[in-house]
Amino acid sequence: MSSSALRVGLDLDGSLESLGNSMTDLADALGRTGQCELVRFRSRTSSRSPDETHLAFRGLWSPLWRRSRGRSLEGLLPDVDVLHVAGLATPPSVTIPLVISVDDLRPLRGEARTHLRMTQLRRAVERGAILVASSRSASHEVINVLGVARSRVVVVPPAVPVVASTESGTDLVVNITGVDELFLSLAPALTSFAAEHCTRVVALASTDVAQRIHQSGLHVTVRPRSEARDALANARVVMHLSDGARFPSYAIAALAAGVPTIARATAINRELLEGAAALVGNDAEVLVTLEEVWGVESRRSIMRAAGRSRAVDFAPDTAARAYLSLYREVVRGWTS
Repeated sequence: MSSSALRVGLDLDGSLESLGNSMTDLADALGRTGQCELVRFRSRTSSRSPDETHLAFRGLWSPLWRRSRGRSLEGLLPDVDVLHVAGLATPPSVTIPLVISVDDLRPLRGEARTHLRMTQLRRAVERGAILVASSRSASHEVINVLGVARSRVVVVPPAVPVVASTESGTDLVVNITGVDELFLSLAPALTSFAAEHCTRVVALASTDVAQRIHQSGLHVTVRPRSEARDALANARVVMHLSDGARFPSYAIAALAAGVPTIARATAINRELLEGAAALVGNDAEVLVTLEEVWGVESRRSIMRAAGRSRAVDFAPDTAARAYLSLYREVVRGWTS
């Protein structure tokens, strides 16, 4: 390791969320610490700014990196002490320790299991890589599915972008992630609720789910995930409907914005959101909880305060400090 600042190679083609690229947010926060020299690069796309290192013949190596094969990053980057990637590319590393954030569990689950992703991660771990899960519950799933040693998986939440406070929102914003059937079953009751309260249901959804909503004829305003930040700015309540396969960044951003939030009581939501968001254990609880979170000002006030307090745990600067600690530990273990 360098005798001065820790040198970190960070792949910006990493964890993409509806609010932006969490790796870019992490990079900016790491820069603010003044405790590391950051080498930014992109493993799958072209460099976008002068402070990003261009990878020679990236287009040639990128498909192989998705299999954790091909040329190592040594020689393609300036000298660094540790590498951190979070996307589909996991370049092999011979002399530099590699940290891989695994923020999306969908490729590891059930019928959706992607053999390529599982093989890629196992191969990287066999070469000494450390996997980073976004929560304790996610770490258990990664360990069980991949069959890797517990010591090779650590927990560090990703950076959740800083958002502006929402002061006078009027919409019921529903973030749909992996549970489109659940939303479609709840939508008639939600639109009836919206009509009674002179508001509207705004759904953040993928293109495929948006098409299904349009075909259903439901009175739902559908917005693409690229407009998630704008939707949050006009939310009175956020409902986070997720299968629990990804870190609940949007729900946490809503907490940070002071928007009372409802979420399903999945393992990851219980771990990260309990006490700050209203968690529902079954569909029958949704409308009862929504009625209270929407209209009871005393509860809304408590939830706003609790949400903002909880969101600090996942701010970019918090994530940067946690990752710096991990980088140092990984480098010490690699060189010892």
